[in-house]
Amino acid sequence: MSIPLYLYGIFPNTIPETLDLEGLDKQPVHSQVVDEFCFLYSEARQEKYLASRRNLLTHEKVLEQTMHAGFRVLLPLRFGLVVKDWETIMSQLINPHKDQLNQLFQKLAGKREVSIKIFWDAKAELQTMMESHQDLKQQRDNMEGKKLSMEEVIQIGQLIESNLLARKQAVIEVFSQELNPFAQEIVVSDPMTEEMIYNAAFLIPWESESEFSERVEVIDQKFGDRLRIRYNNFTAPYTFAQLDS
Repeated sequence: MSIPLYLYGIFPNTIPETLDLEGLDKQPVHSQVVDEFCFLYSEARQEKYLASRRNLLTHEKVLEQTMHAGFRVLLPLRFGLVVKDWETIMSQLINPHKDQLNQLFQKLAGKREVSIKIFWDAKAELQTMMESHQDLKQQRDNMEGKKLSMEEVIQIGQLIESNLLARKQAVIEVFSQELNPFAQEIVVSDPMTEEMIYNAAFLIPWESESEFSERVEVIDQKFGDRLRIRYNNFTAPYTFAQLDS
């Protein structure tokens, strides 16, 4: 009976065993060439893996250590992928998607994924916005303590929301103007929290990262304490390695 396999990612080149990687359940990570693709895997000790912080970080660490070792072009596989044998990979992944896999490798060659997440203090922004729009502030203050119709409540709410949205878009526009020219592709995702106003991934040339990072730093200084910027400059390219369904 074959031992189930936990998969981490796919590479176009063979990964040497000398990298000495440790995967989930502290199992050694191996490489296996299937057709023309090299898979990183370890023996699966569980049928299903809990998406705990420790497990997720271990999965990421295997890929990042491999990238640090010089194997930068990869297609990361989603966390928790366990297969029973290599024939399953051949029939369910390689045979139906071989051309797409090769196209993704071509797209990612010489490129890296970096990501930007922008946060602000929504209450502080609202207060600042009100102070800079005295007419709107006066209109809101005049309504305090009064019994308002639904139409009046909706109207003032829409005015406040539209002004906040304009402030948000002005911030995003600065980032877009400065950073978009670096990118071959950009994927903007939905914010993950109420405080997050921008969540974007950029596919940029490897050699451009230092300049990209400097631009991020300049923007950060420009906005000061108004924003918190989370910049990830080294990650497996999950956003740009998606197979068409």
